[in-house]
Amino acid sequence: MSVLLQYLPSWGFFFIHAAGYIPSHQVRLFLYRLAGMHIGKGSVMHMGASFHNPGNIRIGEDTIVGEGAVLDGRHNLTIGNHVAIASEVMIYNAEHDIHKDDFSPIMEPVVIEDYVFIGPRAIILPGVTIHKGAVVAAGAVVTKDIASNTIAAGVPAKTIGTRKTTSHRYTIGRAALFR
Repeated sequence: MSVLLQYLPSWGFFFIHAAGYIPSHQVRLFLYRLAGMHIGKGSVMHMGASFHNPGNIRIGEDTIVGEGAVLDGRHNLTIGNHVAIASEVMIYNAEHDIHKDDFSPIMEPVVIEDYVFIGPRAIILPGVTIHKGAVVAAGAVVTKDIASNTIAAGVPAKTIGTRKTTSHRYTIGRAALFR
């Protein structure tokens, strides 16, 4: 019996992962919410997105999560309103401490504030806050906080510019049946 209990979380992960391939946006959102994820009004989760411990993930209103994105909920993950997370972005809030003999885990929250854009295949690591209006370029690896309205790129990500607008008023969400 105890062996079966060990595998229970794995089955939960399997079902949440499988839900990501259901070709109905509304059904996917229903199942994610049923699993404990908070998803704000008008937010969109495209097919193939993957979630670890969805009960620790909070997504604001009018936010989009692209195909193949990985959102880690092993610690708190908070994503604001009007955030665009492109395809294959990975957001982690747990990693191993490579300097410890026991390779113990480090778990820190990740916060992504309102009106942030994260480009395709970017990686966000534990303990990071991406402040309002920031842009993370495609392929960037974010290891430290990104200031408001700045543009960050590279490995590790560094500020390379500033957005020309600080008055963000746009909407993002656009559900599509088979996306």
